Amino acid sequence: MTQDATAIKTIIGLGEILWDIFPDAARFGGAPANFACSTAGLKTIAAEVYMLSAVGKDSLGQQAIQALSDHDVRTDAIQQNAKATGQVNVTLDEHGSASYEFAADAAWDNLSWSDSLADLAAKADAVCWGTLGQRCQPSQDVIQKFIAATPPDCLRVLDINLRSPFWNPTVLKESLPMANVLKCNEDELPVLSEVFEINGDDRSILLQLKQRFGLKLVALTRGGRDSMLLHEDEQTRDLEISQLPAIPAEVVDTVGAGDCFTAAIVLGMLGKMRLTDLHQWACQVSAYVCSQSGATPTFPADLSQP
Repeated sequence: MTQDATAIKTIIGLGEILWDIFPDAARFGGAPANFACSTAGLKTIAAEVYMLSAVGKDSLGQQAIQALSDHDVRTDAIQQNAKATGQVNVTLDEHGSASYEFAADAAWDNLSWSDSLADLAAKADAVCWGTLGQRCQPSQDVIQKFIAATPPDCLRVLDINLRSPFWNPTVLKESLPMANVLKCNEDELPVLSEVFEINGDDRSILLQLKQRFGLKLVALTRGGRDSMLLHEDEQTRDLEISQLPAIPAEVVDTVGAGDCFTAAIVLGMLGKMRLTDLHQWACQVSAYVCSQSGATPTFPADLSQP
C-alpha cells in the first residue's frame, strides 16, 4: 500500500491516559493523549485522530473521554475497565520544568485486545507510542501487538518516555526495532547510548541509531537549547540533517511541549513537508505550548497553517 498525500489519514496515540494533578488544578494529560490532542489541533492534513487507551468507570474517566472529544480526537478505541483512571502528581521547579509521581495499576495499565483494535491497526497511517505505557504486561502486550499489526508503510513513532522506575532495557530493546521514527530528549539519548552500546557525540549516536534500526527519521530535543532531525530521503537516500535553536518563550510549564513537537513531525511527514520547514514549524508549536498552562492548549490559526 502506497500512501496518498491527499487521502484522509488515520493517526493514533497509543498508551497512557491520565490526569496531571498540578498544585492549582487537575489537567488532562498523558504523553500519547497529548500527542493525539496536538495532532488534532494542528491538523494540517485531512486526518482522523484516535486515542487508544483505557480509563476507569469513574468521573475522571468520563471527563477524559469528554476532553478528547473536545479536542476532536476520536474515542472509539477508549476502553473502560474496573481500575481507576490514571493520575500523576506534577510538581514544577522555578523554571517551569515538571517532575511526576504516577499512581500504580491504573486503567491504562490494563488494555485488552479485540478485533476492533486489529481493524484500526490495519488502516493506520501513523501511530505514536512510548515506554511508560508499557510498564505493565497486559498493556505492553496489546501495544506491541497493535504496532505489529500496522501496515508496512505506517509511520511507527517511538517517543521515548523514560519515567523511573517504570522502564527497563528490555522494553527499549523490544520497542525500537518496531519503530521507523524515533523521538528522544537530551536526558533519554544517553540511556539509549548505554542500552545499545553506542558511543560518540549526540549527532553520531543519532546516526548510528538511525542506521542500525533503519529509521526514516530521528529527532532529538534539548530543552531550551536546540533540536536536531536526521532524515533519509525516500527517493534519493540522501541524509538530511537539520539543527535549529529553540525558539525563546516565556515558559509557563513544559508539559506537553515534546508531544506537540512529535505531532508536528508526524503531520509534516505525512504531508510531505520539506525537512527544514517541518523542523521550524515543530519548534514554533512546541514553544507555544511552553508559553501556555497545561499540555493541550488551543492553537492559534497561524500555527496550524505552516
